[in-house]
Amino acid sequence: MFGRLLLLFVLMPLIELWLLILVGEHLGAATTIWLVLVTGFVGASLARRQGLQAWLAIQRETQQGKMPAAALVDAMMIFVAGLLLITPGMITDVVGFSLLVPPVRAFLRNRFRDSIKMQVGTRVQGFGAGFSSGVHGTSTNQEGVPRPQVNDVIDVEYHRHTDE
Repeated sequence: MFGRLLLLFVLMPLIELWLLILVGEHLGAATTIWLVLVTGFVGASLARRQGLQAWLAIQRETQQGKMPAAALVDAMMIFVAGLLLITPGMITDVVGFSLLVPPVRAFLRNRFRDSIKMQVGTRVQGFGAGFSSGVHGTSTNQEGVPRPQVNDVIDVEYHRHTDE
């Protein structure tokens, strides 16, 4: 975690500064400054428009009684894109503009979902750590039919008792 934060807050700005100097040497200082300003304004405008669309999608899905998970993740990525685009730099601009492309967001959203599923699946699997999987012995159901018992499954029968 510390390494990632170091990369994000120390190395990334240094790399961005180095790239801006290189571009400035080739295009000139004034052109480089205009390039940074234009990408910032255009990016902020695009992020604002797409952010509004994401907000409307969140409202629409909520009114329909749906959980707006995809729209929320899109809104988060659009917000990050806006932050990256108003930050001076070439790499942040490329990443920011990429996050404004709907197919890129869909790809990242699916990767994020799969990552969460993997983490949740691992935790759920670890929940029954004291149990081993597999068939161990048999029991009978209410009709007397034998059925295998699996140690990592909890079988519960519920009977409601009423006081009359």
